[in-house]
Amino acid sequence: MLSKNQELSTLQKKETLEDFYNRLKITRPEIPTPSLGMINDIGHFNVFNRSVVCTNIPSAFSRRDFYKISLIIGNGILHYADADIEIKGRALLFTNPNIPYSWESTSPKPAGFFCLFTENFIHNRNETLRDSLLWRINDSPVIHIDEDQELTLRDIFCKMMKEMDGDYIHKYDLLRNYVQLIVHEALKVKPQDILFKQNNASARLTALFLELLERQFPIGSTEHILELKTAHDFACRLLVHVNHLNHAVKEVTGKTTSEHISKRIATEAVALLKHTEWNIAQIAYCLGFEYPANFNIFFKRQMQCTPKGFRAN
Repeated sequence: MLSKNQELSTLQKKETLEDFYNRLKITRPEIPTPSLGMINDIGHFNVFNRSVVCTNIPSAFSRRDFYKISLIIGNGILHYADADIEIKGRALLFTNPNIPYSWESTSPKPAGFFCLFTENFIHNRNETLRDSLLWRINDSPVIHIDEDQELTLRDIFCKMMKEMDGDYIHKYDLLRNYVQLIVHEALKVKPQDILFKQNNASARLTALFLELLERQFPIGSTEHILELKTAHDFACRLLVHVNHLNHAVKEVTGKTTSEHISKRIATEAVALLKHTEWNIAQIAYCLGFEYPANFNIFFKRQMQCTPKGFRAN
């Protein structure tokens, strides 16, 4: 496991698809890399065998500008936002562009599969899939699976790899369906929050609120100041009364609007404290606190320690 001295103290710049493929050229030059010229128009998708592509070198702690779904066979540690999550045996790992992470394999040889794809590969084609990938993953990136589930998922990934080598004219539509099938298999293991089971006005308003909340992150520089900080701010942006927003969010998720906001700000605060060298006043200001003292009070309420105490540990 990484020691404190080995952990990155600064948040790396976001890894792009170009960065990923450039790194792949160095570690696995025999694997052909695709052209990224049309990425802004039609999006990008690819799938890999982990035993061929992955190494035991820990990845840099950073955000990526793409989604990734991994079928991990073996052991490792996910350093994710404010937590270290150990994986033993087999698991599905979902990551999205909002949350920084790194992966440290503790198995002699990585095994399994992963696929990666961009926002516009799924955006405006399947909003339910996008919601599942974006919101659900933030809280539960790892889903542990059993041997039968591994076999089912392995078969889906193998079909993806076969499809990528084929010339079927609608293969990317089929690949999107395979991604959705993986999501459904994951939801059967760990059912999704009620938010995505309901299809009513409250659920739709809650989804809009959560998307608006998440769109403010990540905080990438000290010049990036959080704009929407209270339930009233969000209600004004969504053109609804704050009481209506609060009622909808509570009905659908079981948590108040303010609880969602506070949790997301606290998660970002932890990531910035742990993985940047910004001082506490800078972090406080970026997160919408006019005075560091107010940020200290908020952080202690959320994390049971002060920002300075957290960073010292």
